[in-house]
Amino acid sequence: MPDVVASGLSVLFSGINPGLMTAATGHHFARPGNRFWPVLHLSGFTPRLLKPAEQEELLSYGLGITNVVARATARADELRAEEFREGGRVLEEKVARLAPRWLAVVGITAYRTAFGEPRAQIGPQERTVGGARVWALPNPSGLNAHWTAATMAQEYGRLRAAASSP
Repeated sequence: MPDVVASGLSVLFSGINPGLMTAATGHHFARPGNRFWPVLHLSGFTPRLLKPAEQEELLSYGLGITNVVARATARADELRAEEFREGGRVLEEKVARLAPRWLAVVGITAYRTAFGEPRAQIGPQERTVGGARVWALPNPSGLNAHWTAATMAQEYGRLRAAASSP
């Protein structure tokens, strides 16, 4: 799954891993029930609701997308802890090379496992990864039912506000 990245982004979003629909289409967060694109718009990151096929437009807003783990699965719980840890190491190198201001990991369990932070909570983190500040965000998958699009948009909006300030 190709990344949507450039050097010096404001925010690099990192999904957990590609789902099967994403792998099949080549577009991040492509499954119809995934709320990433609506939440990105509701939180003010994008001026309109983008379709997964328009993912390259994110670069014009200073945003990008990658994944913690490259292997596509039907569900994130099919991944092994070793895959998350190795993915965290690779992601740290990628972030160091690309130098975004913020790394936003979309999925608290993925963040905890990949970076050895078992007590991490949603929100800004104390640590940096590859020189970038880190924000753990709720997973926008439709399977994450205890977060609504509205409550996710509030949290994503907190990151947007932080990313907009100097």
